[in-house]
Amino acid sequence: MTSLGFLIARLIVGLAMAAHGTQKAFGWFGGGGLKATGGFFESLGYRPGVLFAGLAAFGEIVGGLLTALGLFGPIGPALIVLVMIVAAGTMHIKNGFFASKNGFELHAFYVAAALALTFGGPGALSLDGLFGMDRYFSGPVNATVIGAGIVIGFINLTLRRSALPAGTQPVAHSGA
Repeated sequence: MTSLGFLIARLIVGLAMAAHGTQKAFGWFGGGGLKATGGFFESLGYRPGVLFAGLAAFGEIVGGLLTALGLFGPIGPALIVLVMIVAAGTMHIKNGFFASKNGFELHAFYVAAALALTFGGPGALSLDGLFGMDRYFSGPVNATVIGAGIVIGFINLTLRRSALPAGTQPVAHSGA
């Protein structure tokens, strides 16, 4: 039953994150697509915006799909942690915790879920379990990969540039 629980959690967390990435990349599910999201990233100080938006979309889509499939151990969850650190640190932490105030509540949930799925293991109902790859992902390996995601997330926060020049309007954005 534990493996079934992990499967359900991986599918919900992973597919939700991947869908979020498709909003950025392709404009699916009411998203803005790469060009509009790139403009929004520019307004946040991430330039070139389309590059950063593409990287965020890639991290969300690939991280989400790897997590949902239970493939390559901690890599998918590490990508989720990375993009959630950047989103929370860029736009949401200043608003406090609760999502109702545009806070970082949802980001904290994704990070907690990604960490739980990493350290709980993928379970037998995963591609790693099916192919016997789960034996390669020990506690130290998982911690190292997650740690790398955390460090890269915080490094990314330092790449923001100053605000856009006066008279430049930020692009509207829905979601994190």
